[in-house]
Parts: sequence; C-alpha cells; structure tokens
Amino acid sequence: MPSVIESMIGPFTANLELLHDIARVRMYTDCVSDSDMILARSADADAVMVIGFHVPDAMLDRFCGFDGRAGHVRCFAFGGTGVASYINLQRTREHDVRVCNIVHYGDHAVAEHTFALIMELAREVGRLNTEVKNGDWTGADGYALHNKTLGLVGFGGIGRAVARIAQGFGMQVAVWNAHVDPSVARTFGVTLIDDMGDLMAASDIVSLHLPLLDSTRGIVTAAVLDRMRPGTLFINTARAEIIEPGALSARLSRGDIRAALDVFDHEPLPMDDPLRSVPGIILTPHVAWRNDEAYIGLTKQVVQSIASFFTGGTFNIAN
Repeated sequence: MPSVIESMIGPFTANLELLHDIARVRMYTDCVSDSDMILARSADADAVMVIGFHVPDAMLDRFCGFDGRAGHVRCFAFGGTGVASYINLQRTREHDVRVCNIVHYGDHAVAEHTFALIMELAREVGRLNTEVKNGDWTGADGYALHNKTLGLVGFGGIGRAVARIAQGFGMQVAVWNAHVDPSVARTFGVTLIDDMGDLMAASDIVSLHLPLLDSTRGIVTAAVLDRMRPGTLFINTARAEIIEPGALSARLSRGDIRAALDVFDHEPLPMDDPLRSVPGIILTPHVAWRNDEAYIGLTKQVVQSIASFFTGGTFNIAN
C-alpha cells in the first residue's frame, strides 16, 4: 500500500488480519501522488492497493515489467468503483494483470453528497454563511425542492439511494436507464423515461449516476444537454467521462443553468480549467464517496480482493 488517505488507516489496519498467513504487507501511512515515489514504495510487490492515485500506462508498464522493465505486480486492488478512470483496463487484460474494484460500499455516501450539492445550489448555505460572518445580512431567495422533478441518469445502488432521499423531500423522480425493469421502477415509485433527452427536458434537477464503461463513455452528449430547460440544476457525482468532451462547459457557458460537480476530466482540476470560472458553480474534490461508513466497507473489500488473488479466488475482478 504505497499511499493511503489518513481516515482509512484505522479501517485498513483492522482488516489486515484477513491477509494473515497469506501475504506480507508493506503499508505507508501518507497520501502521495508522485509516480517515482509510489513505484519505489511498491518495489518487489506482487499486488498493489491503489488508494488516491492514478496509474497511467507508463507507470503501469513499470509496475508490471512490461517491455522488459523492472517490476512484477500481477494484481491491482482499486479502492473505488470507477477503476476505468484510474487504470487502462484493456492494457491490463493484454498483459494478464488482474484489476479489482469494490462495489456498493459508498452508495449512501455518494447519495448524501449528491443531496448536499443539490441543497447548496438550492439554498446557498456556504455563501450565506460567509456573508453573515462578513456583516452582510442581505440574504438570498431559496429554490424549493418540494414538488420538483429530479431526473436520474442511471438507477443502480446510488441512483436508488438518491431517489429515496428525493422522495423524502416530496420530489417526483424520473429515471433514464437502459437496463431497469419496469417492476423495479414501480417498487421505487419512479417514472421510467426511454429517451435521455426527454428526461433532461422534463426535469428541474438532473443528477448523473452511471458507471464509466465503454458503453457509457461520452453517452451524455451535447445534444442531450441542450434539452435542459433554463433554470435546471445539474449534478455530477458519477464520472466526468460519461459526458461528451467539452459538452458540459459549452452548455454552462450559456449561463442559463447551474451546476455542482464532484468529478472532472482531469483530477486534480487544473487551475486554468474553464469550469473554475463558471458563475455560481459548486465544485468539490471527488469526495462524494468519503465518509466513515464507506471507509469500513471499502477497506474490507480491498483487502479481500488481495486475499482472493493470492488464494486463487475471483473476488471483485473488474477486468
């Protein structure tokens, strides 16, 4: 484990017993992103836990000894669900390297953060807090959620958790998802809409909850985003890559919708990224999945993935 988020140290330590008599563990207790440092810390490793850093192709080659390079890593256990944003899965398949991710550990964490972003756009608590502390008592008008329509693009575990929260606010929930059975929609009390553009047009708030797969990369096109009505709130806590490159910035440049984003094409978000200058936008640093409950499930699954690899199992294989 060449890098770790500080809040995960306790949960990881508690779960390392799962590797007793299976593997020796080298665990570092700080979060780093420098490729050379990560590679040096992973020297001689057969498996690597990927926590808080990306593995670009050149780094992958060095990890795994491709093209005659040093290194013999044969398994990566990624601490999240969107592993395709962090490791080139096609390249790992070509070289017979296992990649594991984890599932459903943070459904409620991401759903809660989604609503934190919605509430910030609706009530501007952060800005108002700053203004009051600076002596400004002007205030601002809020945006009601009750009776509004929330459109969900994707209806897996996170989308379903978001739907439950929305219904608690008295909202109507509409869903676009290619693989949701109508009986599931009836169980959750949501309306299925067959066309994503129609969903955008019918919604007061749109929230994305699709995984990043070959089939979903760029699926939210400029034409689809164009269907959003002025005044719509747009939320993305899924993956930036499910949106057609450049399409969101172009849509936001018209100035008639507001957005809150937790995920970006390039992370950390570059200082010159045009999203930083969009008026009223809310940006958070890919933290929707991070809370105490999610860490417990995440760390256990990461360690289980490593144990399964060394003992010949198939737990949580992503590639």
